[in-house]
Amino acid sequence: MVRARWIFVLMLLGFAVTVPQPAFAAASGFTDPYGRELTFRGFNVSGSTKLHESGLLPFRSTADAAASATAMREQTGANAIRFLISWEGVQPAATTIDTAYLSRAAAQIRQFTDRGIHVLLDYHQDLYSSYVFNTGSWYTGDGAPKWVIAKGSYPTESCGICVLWGQNMLTNNAVRKPAYDFWHNTYGVQDAYLAQAMSALTYLGTALPRDMLLGVDPFNEPFDGGLDGASGTTWEQTYLLPFYQRFRAVMDTAGWSALPLYAEPLVFWNTTFGEAGGLSTIPALGGRYVFNSHYYDGARITVDPTAAGDGTYSSAMNRIRDRAVTLGTTGFVSEFGNAMSNSRTPWMVRAMYQGLDSRLSGANFWNNAAGSGPVLSATQWQWDVYSGRHSELMNGNPSKVQTTGDAWNGEDHSVIASGALRLDRRVLDRLYPSAVAGHTLAFAYEDLARDGFAGAGTQKAWLTVPSRLTTIAALVAARQYGVLVWRDTGITAPTELHLPGSFAPARTTVVSDLGTRTGLPSTGTIAAGPETGATTAQRLLLTASGATSGTVHVALIINTSDTTTVPAATLTAARTELLTWASGITW
Repeated sequence: MVRARWIFVLMLLGFAVTVPQPAFAAASGFTDPYGRELTFRGFNVSGSTKLHESGLLPFRSTADAAASATAMREQTGANAIRFLISWEGVQPAATTIDTAYLSRAAAQIRQFTDRGIHVLLDYHQDLYSSYVFNTGSWYTGDGAPKWVIAKGSYPTESCGICVLWGQNMLTNNAVRKPAYDFWHNTYGVQDAYLAQAMSALTYLGTALPRDMLLGVDPFNEPFDGGLDGASGTTWEQTYLLPFYQRFRAVMDTAGWSALPLYAEPLVFWNTTFGEAGGLSTIPALGGRYVFNSHYYDGARITVDPTAAGDGTYSSAMNRIRDRAVTLGTTGFVSEFGNAMSNSRTPWMVRAMYQGLDSRLSGANFWNNAAGSGPVLSATQWQWDVYSGRHSELMNGNPSKVQTTGDAWNGEDHSVIASGALRLDRRVLDRLYPSAVAGHTLAFAYEDLARDGFAGAGTQKAWLTVPSRLTTIAALVAARQYGVLVWRDTGITAPTELHLPGSFAPARTTVVSDLGTRTGLPSTGTIAAGPETGATTAQRLLLTASGATSGTVHVALIINTSDTTTVPAATLTAARTELLTWASGITW
């Protein structure tokens, strides 16, 4: 029904339409049937998949999934989720594929696709399995079912002095040995994994709308379990890449050949403390794969006491962009974020989004916009509607009932709890170019988010306009705003940007080579309309009808809710200034 409404709206606006097909990955990015460049933004749903109390799914009911999808779409403008499923959930016994589990998963997924939210399916594991831990352990895991662990003879679980749960991957042999067996296909365990994936993908492929699926992440955060004296890059070549190739063949046979495989490097790559793989020595993957990285600030999680600020994560996000280019494919950041218990988290997350938007810091953008680079698609960790309201028996121990935070290894990352956003909405509900009719040359956004939780704290602008652009600087001062530059490629469908909830269409100003407007109508060259599947969430539509292919377009989008009007003379002067700025750059 959502797809039909979307097609009908485009027809009313005069666009030729075709039935949408899946978004493809290529070196130039995700595209839709019109050839528009797509950006996906959203959240992981959710860490509840790690919990037996939730039936190893993100939601306890389809109704909870529906309410969550609605809230996410309306409050953040998300157009994508990474939906977690569990090997244990799919295959609880060696000879059993639990189609009831898959049916529940499909019903939950459809609540998101029905609301215009695309889905990346994620086979999730952390520390390989909960069944390698004892009932009194400090930690737990998720992923492999009990019957898999029973195949091996593994040491008693002990992490030693582990401050963080992730250290289990490095020092806990009860975790490392079964992972080692997986990659070496001991006991045929990898064969069994691929066989159940074939069954699951075949089932889900018939139960889900293909045009709303992004692909499959076949193994969350792969860790080696033992390098046999080799390097991380050698391990990736010898074990990880062949696994991905085998899973790629499973996807093709199960009917998912049109969708990419999201290939993650070794888990500790790009974590501040050193290179550990990164798929840096394997052949180019090409467009049937996506380079799928996570990013967490290992230093600020552990030893770095400083706050994040303008440009803090430019380097980390640019490494992901550059690695994707080297691999001949698209980059995607399927996890990023930080604990809600950390007072520095609001601006850490803000700075991560800034790094996803552009290669440049805010201080450098206006003077060096040609180096802005592609916008990265991403899903933040995480969106758990049960945050702080869990009742999970850790490792099945009734004396260790986990209720707080994520109820898993002491984490507390959910951006929502009890129906309310925990971070400043301005961090999460962002202007971003969801579909660009051409090639994106530059994008940046000033969210004016505060450094405290739920909108408290200090406000500071990072995207600063040079003083030589007098009118633009005055127009955007103390206001949220974004700027998009793109090269026309002859596409007739509009360029679309998600409008944050703070950008009421009637009080939004657009300055562009396409014209100027304060107050956005529902039709025309510069217009606004509802996001697909949403009631209140809005999108900006910019239509460059009749433009010559190769033309460089530019749009400045400003939240002018603090004023009833912007003088026409100001708009004219700002347009002249903006076009002069754009024409003076070699794109």
